[in-house]
Amino acid sequence: MASIGVFCASSQRLDGRWLDLAHDLGVEIGRRGHELVSGGGCVGMMGAVADGAREGGARTYGVIPQSLVDLEVADTKSDELVVTDGMASRKTLMIEKSDAFITLPGGLGTLDELFEVWTTGMLNLHRKPMLLLDAEGFYGGLLDWLRSLAAQEFVRREALGMLLVSRDINESLDLLEASLLGGG
Repeated sequence: MASIGVFCASSQRLDGRWLDLAHDLGVEIGRRGHELVSGGGCVGMMGAVADGAREGGARTYGVIPQSLVDLEVADTKSDELVVTDGMASRKTLMIEKSDAFITLPGGLGTLDELFEVWTTGMLNLHRKPMLLLDAEGFYGGLLDWLRSLAAQEFVRREALGMLLVSRDINESLDLLEASLLGGG
């Protein structure tokens, strides 16, 4: 069993397909016997992945800053919900508690979490697998831009190689599980 940190959108105005993607990922995390580490929210994709994980039988560990608890968006159904003093400490704790990471479609907060975990991995502060679930080509433009940065030597090519990319839930979890076992 691995603790899988999932970064994703918390917006409540998303198209249902993104909520379904998050829910289905959560179910599969649970079905495979893993634990979910989430941002501790009960709304948007964050809430959907946590609900799905519980449906699939997963233990859920949420990490949420007090400011979001005050807005009444905390996932109070989490098996364990840790309240932090801010967003930076939330990310730090999520990185510590996770064995691997999946980034789903999201906005600025999701990108912030992706780049934090990726940068700290590149600096050898952890060696945890990181995967970008590029459903429907959501991150195509970002990936093209990152490749152009590597071509110009702004980003090391080995950094690009650290980020696994998949378009499918099952393939994503297969890749992470193989990486955790040393085969990826």
